[in-house]
Amino acid sequence: MQFTVGLKLKGKADHVVLDAQDALAAALKVKAEFPEAVIMYVRPQNRRGDIRHPSQAFAEDVVRGERPVEPG
Repeated sequence: MQFTVGLKLKGKADHVVLDAQDALAAALKVKAEFPEAVIMYVRPQNRRGDIRHPSQAFAEDVVRGERPVEPG
């Protein structure tokens, strides 16, 4: 099942869509990728709403299972 996880990272709100067995597993996957993020909500994916409001670039990396490269 696909879940949308809303999070706040570095002062910016975003959301990611990923596959998980339940909402807790989805939140834990995102927290493992971004330990500094604050999880705001987890809900089942709403295809129409999520298409209208796509997530930022780093969210695509979570869906693919890759961690983004940090500058520096």
